[in-house]
Amino acid sequence: MPAYGGSFMLKDIARSVWSNAYAPYSKFKVGVAIKTIDGSIFSGVNVENAAYPEGTCAEAAAIAAMCATGQREIAEVYVIADCKEPVPPCGGCRQKLAEFSKPDVPVTMATISGKEKTTSVRDLLPGSFSNDFFTEI
Repeated sequence: MPAYGGSFMLKDIARSVWSNAYAPYSKFKVGVAIKTIDGSIFSGVNVENAAYPEGTCAEAAAIAAMCATGQREIAEVYVIADCKEPVPPCGGCRQKLAEFSKPDVPVTMATISGKEKTTSVRDLLPGSFSNDFFTEI
């Protein structure tokens, strides 16, 4: 998954990769674009597998691409799917987003038809588990 620079909008990137999702079983395609604190943008799509639950969520794919470049902090997230209402990330992806984001990072959830809802990582996952719970040995 390539990193994008310049003035590309997260919405445009998430929308453009959405159709590339591999969802032959659920038919539920998801596209995502995340921007890092240096302005780089990474995209991802969900990839299903016949051996459920071995698929990959779009958010996880974009985060993996981000990490592959050595980046570790998300500044903004845009998630898009073809449904009636904006769909939030699943529980596992909420935790993944919390791992690489400050609590106030905006997460925009959208539909292909243009409906949007913006929230924050904090509001998506209140009381998240973090490395603050680990103690030094």
